[in-house]
Amino acid sequence: MSSVLPPSRVSIRPITRYAEQVRSSTPWAAWLSRPRSARTIVAWLGVYLAIAANIPLWRELASLGGAPSVYLPHILLMALITACGSIALLSFTAWSRWMKPLWCGVVLVAAVAQHYMLGYRIVMDPTMLANAMQTDLHEARDLIGWQLLWHVLIVAALPGWVLWHVQIVPMSALRQAWRNTLLLLAVVALALAAAVAMNRQLAPLMRNNVQLRYMINPLATVYSATTAVVRPLFKRSRKLVPITAGATLGPSYAAQARPPLLVLVVGETARADHFGLNGYSRDTTPALAARKVLSWRQVQSCGTNTLASVPCMFSSLGKVAFEARKDDHENLLDVLQAAGLAVLWIDNQPGGCKGVCDRVPHASASEGVDPAVRQALCDGDECLDDILLQKIDARLAAMPEARRSKGVVLVMHQMGSHGPAYYKRSSADAKRFVPECRSHALADCSHAELVNGFDNSIAYTDRFLGKTIDWLKSQSSDFDPAMLYLSDHGESLGEYGLFLHGMPYAFAPEVQKHVPMILWTSEGMARRERLSRACLEGELDRPLTHDNLFHGVLGWMDVKSPAYRPALDQFATCRGVEAG
Repeated sequence: MSSVLPPSRVSIRPITRYAEQVRSSTPWAAWLSRPRSARTIVAWLGVYLAIAANIPLWRELASLGGAPSVYLPHILLMALITACGSIALLSFTAWSRWMKPLWCGVVLVAAVAQHYMLGYRIVMDPTMLANAMQTDLHEARDLIGWQLLWHVLIVAALPGWVLWHVQIVPMSALRQAWRNTLLLLAVVALALAAAVAMNRQLAPLMRNNVQLRYMINPLATVYSATTAVVRPLFKRSRKLVPITAGATLGPSYAAQARPPLLVLVVGETARADHFGLNGYSRDTTPALAARKVLSWRQVQSCGTNTLASVPCMFSSLGKVAFEARKDDHENLLDVLQAAGLAVLWIDNQPGGCKGVCDRVPHASASEGVDPAVRQALCDGDECLDDILLQKIDARLAAMPEARRSKGVVLVMHQMGSHGPAYYKRSSADAKRFVPECRSHALADCSHAELVNGFDNSIAYTDRFLGKTIDWLKSQSSDFDPAMLYLSDHGESLGEYGLFLHGMPYAFAPEVQKHVPMILWTSEGMARRERLSRACLEGELDRPLTHDNLFHGVLGWMDVKSPAYRPALDQFATCRGVEAG
């Protein structure tokens, strides 16, 4: 009879004992082999995040402080406060091993936030997070790459591995609750003590550099994301305040030979100082210059991102009142439509019109376009702006005849110079400035390559606007045409280490707020408006803002409305005399 025991009776104790000896052969393995309380884990994790996920904060403090003897105390103080804040946040999750996925999630969020703060010098304020949440897949894919994965792995791999292997001591809910409370009170008290002790240094630092509070990771990220999601849930339902009562067409319509046709082009991410028309050293706008347009050189945007700027620029309220409003209001397009004009919004932005076009006819620029044309102009669902001019005659003809015979306002919302993939915003035959940056990680490109890519997008916009003007000229037998172009916000191209846009308005650089505004008008429209070109040319350095758009368009289209304010109509001072 065989003496070999059945497999189920073989003793595994020696093997287990050997494995335990191997695991405990190093201090690191010995630390992992000892069960730890959830509070110990969150304390270590809070310290780790303060050190490994706040490099942008430390770099910003170093750049503000001058000599090391000045900024090092600031860094040490902020490191202590950041660690205490992270531990306080995590103390609410210090319960059991089932919290491991949540802890890993916090680490991943911190790693992703740091990647974008490092790569684009953004801050995690509520507006930025709200704007990010409205970014669709097609816009977001330009912001995702191997560098994101690499940066996430650097920050998250080690704590993820530790959290996977470490053992958590089980404890009753009551004991866990009061001990978590003690941990929370202890770290809050420590942070407050440090802040009070160094208030003389901390108070002016935070008061003069508001951006620092939105760079504390992951606290700022979690706070801003929560605010962006939760705040709308607790707001009372906004009513829509009507402003269209009394909107009528002015006296110019009674005797008109041809109806007016205004194309209003909403630009995207265009900087005024990169337009050759405005004195830029490069000739980025030859098409517009050849068509003798007027370019205002001192125009400020309402916001630094599309979500903030586009609804604001079409509002009658102005920036200050718009941002303080408690209810939604009808906008410029509502008033134009109520007066009897034909209105159409055509969108080449994946993010849409941000609610501006909800109550007027609107369409996607690629809708109904011939497949061969779409293939030439589009990459997936993202298209070059020439797509806006496809089917434009058919769209115009499809407007209600009763309205079209009075007048037409077409709004074209560009893809423009949307970053970071500037190289995608121009066709191959429009790339005049080479080599251009072809990476989504803008910091990896030289400044010259980055500027080349952006300038190519401006040159493409110039060509698109030139084609739009040529189309408008072809309509002169049936309409009195004009075009007004105005960008929603600007862009940072590495100045002060900043990229893209979306910085809080109060401390955003000028390049994110200084936008181009361009007007072309036919002779018929100029006569209709009785505008003096010489007068307008003398107004090109007049300071303007997005606040002027609502009133300027109403005045231009001769629409009478109680919401119209002549003082904000940028054309009013030159109206009433013959065009010259």
